[in-house]
Amino acid sequence: MTGIDQSQLITSEAELRSLIGYPSELVEHKVISVIDSNCRNYISKSPFLVVSTADSHGNCDVSPRGDAPGFVQVMDDKHLIIPERPGNKRIDTLRNILSNPHVGLQFFIPGLGETLRINGRAYITKEENLLKPLAVKDRAPQIGIVVEAEECYMHCAKAFLRSQLWKPETWLDKERLPSPAKIISEHANLDGSTPEVIAARLEDGYKNRLY
Repeated sequence: MTGIDQSQLITSEAELRSLIGYPSELVEHKVISVIDSNCRNYISKSPFLVVSTADSHGNCDVSPRGDAPGFVQVMDDKHLIIPERPGNKRIDTLRNILSNPHVGLQFFIPGLGETLRINGRAYITKEENLLKPLAVKDRAPQIGIVVEAEECYMHCAKAFLRSQLWKPETWLDKERLPSPAKIISEHANLDGSTPEVIAARLEDGYKNRLY
């Protein structure tokens, strides 16, 4: 690795613990194994989560999911279901689940720094009785991700406080934001895929193919 002093790399948990220390008793005991009423309430108010998966070789992926608050449905005290809305058809998350069912979820509520984390095992279902209640504009998802919870716990707000993520006054002006269309155009490097063409394609997808 260029520019990295390999003698300074940390290679054991013991060395990590000597620097970081150990979690408090509260942190050790805040993890539960069921989706209790507190978790249900949080999920019912959450419009956004990220799903972390890895394939059988350990190659990782993190993918966002979002919709109206409560779009993720809690089925019972061990299971929830996430509707799979139309996307770019890469299906990275879904392919990973087929080869390695272990997933990590992190739920967000805008304006709240603390997030809800749920780790467990995932399954892909096409059962109509489960998917019909998840319909939007009379369009039920073709498939859903069912997660069996193994760990549920609250994650502290320090990252949000440091980043000031929920403070609009810290946000960049629109003119200073990176251009997604330009980035995609240059990364894809395909004839005819100019930033203008990509921008129009993105806008059409956002307007006409959310569901």
